[in-house]
Amino acid sequence: MLTPIERLPDGKKIYFASDFHLGTPDAASSLERERRITAWLDSIRHDAHAIFLLGDIFDFWFEYRRAIPKGFIRFQGKLAELRDQGLPIAFFTGNHDMWMFDYFPHELGIPIYREPQVMQVGNQRLLIGHGDGLGPGDKTYKIIKRFFNSRICQWLFARIHPNLGIRIAHAWSRHSRITNTKREERFAGEENEFLLIYCRELEKRVHHDFYIFGHRHLPLDLPVSPQSRYINLGEWVNYSPYAEYDGTDVKLKSFT
Repeated sequence: MLTPIERLPDGKKIYFASDFHLGTPDAASSLERERRITAWLDSIRHDAHAIFLLGDIFDFWFEYRRAIPKGFIRFQGKLAELRDQGLPIAFFTGNHDMWMFDYFPHELGIPIYREPQVMQVGNQRLLIGHGDGLGPGDKTYKIIKRFFNSRICQWLFARIHPNLGIRIAHAWSRHSRITNTKREERFAGEENEFLLIYCRELEKRVHHDFYIFGHRHLPLDLPVSPQSRYINLGEWVNYSPYAEYDGTDVKLKSFT
């Protein structure tokens, strides 16, 4: 559970975004997206109480002991600037950037979370996370995720030279659904939304006012119960969505 917040200061908001997928599908479009993201961060800095980045920020990330993936310096520099000014930022790993270790905490002062977390603000509870591996189905991915998260897998990959390891990862990412436009995600009804199903099952046991996730790649705002809602943040390759929370309500917005 994250540190509870008794109340948000007047005029302050908490911001959420996910699925930037920096690095895909090519350097030019990724750079344009990176500049758009840094412009969004500049636009919210004046009233942000905290910023939560909910996974798949990078299309691939692996931290070797003395090397990190090349690029994304404008984005990292903007995060460092905001942190130096005292703005809290939290990073949740996704299925594309699960191999983050101590670089962001040590260099940028940004904590890393690997599982969904409860955030208490006043009398409201928000459950936030990336969303991969939750809900029914996709058993093959859940097995793969368990292996990728294992120390033995990470140790083996670290033995590969960065030049080869990152090349392999980029080749793998070209098959991801965000890169393959033939597999564009569509809303297929509430009964097929696995994260919504997960939220509704959890809501039967523990109440949360808002469930905020990424991973799904579609901006969604759906009822979980009469007292709670499921928000999916969408992705930044085809959209520019984010959510803001003012201590009472969560609103999906688009940065232009």
